[in-house]
Amino acid sequence: MPDSRRGLILGALAYTLWGTFPLYWTLLEPGGAVEILAHRVVWSSLTMMLILVLWRRVPQLKALLRDRRKLLLICSAAVVISFNWGGYIWGVNNGRVVETSLGYSINPLVTVLMGVLILGERLRPLQWAAMAIAFVAVVVLAIDYGRPPWIALLLAFSFGTYGLLKKQAGVGAAESITVETVVLTPVALAYVVWLVVSGHSNFGSHGLGHAALFTTTGIITAVPLMLFGAAAIRVSMVSLGLLQYLAPTIQFALGLLVFHEAMPASRWIGFGMVWLALAMFTVEALNHRRRQLRLVAHASAC
Repeated sequence: MPDSRRGLILGALAYTLWGTFPLYWTLLEPGGAVEILAHRVVWSSLTMMLILVLWRRVPQLKALLRDRRKLLLICSAAVVISFNWGGYIWGVNNGRVVETSLGYSINPLVTVLMGVLILGERLRPLQWAAMAIAFVAVVVLAIDYGRPPWIALLLAFSFGTYGLLKKQAGVGAAESITVETVVLTPVALAYVVWLVVSGHSNFGSHGLGHAALFTTTGIITAVPLMLFGAAAIRVSMVSLGLLQYLAPTIQFALGLLVFHEAMPASRWIGFGMVWLALAMFTVEALNHRRRQLRLVAHASAC
């Protein structure tokens, strides 16, 4: 099998797993979002440390720990991703799967907006048009919900901030996630212990199978990350960019077909506008890339 095709399959598997996460988090009920988040952090840190040893990336981890600037960025990313994980789990377990899918759908647009506001990047006219449509879509959805779509906005902006911090740090995925979860582990472990001592823990209170599911939160976090890492070195960024829409699409379908969440006409209009903005943005980006490649080819020929 060609390496590029293998990369596409691995990438598709990664985003498919991320897309089906709502099915997994509901299995951990009646555990609350914070309890599930705490267990995810603790078990993920153990899993990622084992992966680092098996992948022989401990030297890279030590190098990261010696770089104060990168370490500060990764620690900041750890705080941000904890809000993202917690918000996502809360949304799924409180009947807002469709809204979580909205968050990850608009995330690419939010990331671009942050690039403009923080990094001073410039947008082309069609990109500005896509951003304007996305803004109107959020207003339409806010009117439909009777409130701003807070969970979607939290997920989009937290993940956008997380991506920005990781880009500035320039650290490998495995060692980065390891440090992020290890940094959060003391607080997470303290909360887990407090729940056990106070008699409010759901870990081990609903049978061995339920307890075992809690321990797999580390594996659930690590597997798609490893699949994504393997895909990233085999396919182009354009392909990865297109694959990223797979996860929110699956989440949206689950919200409608499995969790039977309401989708009135006004909400369909709002989501339709988001999808239109994403289509415009994606097509414009692909066309711009083709133009750039033609210019490079022409310059090389001359």
